[in-house]
Amino acid sequence: QVQLVNSGGGLVQAGGSLRLSCAASGRTFSGYAMGWFRQAPGKEREFVAAINWSSGSAVYADSVKGRFTISRDNANNPVYLQMNSLKPEDTAIYYCAARKGTLRIGALEYEYWGQGTQVTVSS
Repeated sequence: QVQLVNSGGGLVQAGGSLRLSCAASGRTFSGYAMGWFRQAPGKEREFVAAINWSSGSAVYADSVKGRFTISRDNANNPVYLQMNSLKPEDTAIYYCAARKGTLRIGALEYEYWGQGTQVTVSS
């Protein structure tokens, strides 16, 4: 069983930056893909970014491309989401997720989920 713990959310002004972290308890992510998703009030959960742990290859939603960067730390197992040039429309609860195998952009493809962390961007 993989347990994921999110951290790093908060309140930031538009144009600012935040870094989210996701750590797994009891195992490493080798052989897994990690994804970040977000859900704003009244909206469906949407894909943000995903990374293949072994290769480091990543994909991004068009809405965050060029502003957000997903990365992983092979030594210490966290996966990060660096968010720059934040906009009010980035306000949401952000979730990390894990699946065994290669990355996918569909939330239903992920087996394990963190508890979520709130990101609020003020204008």
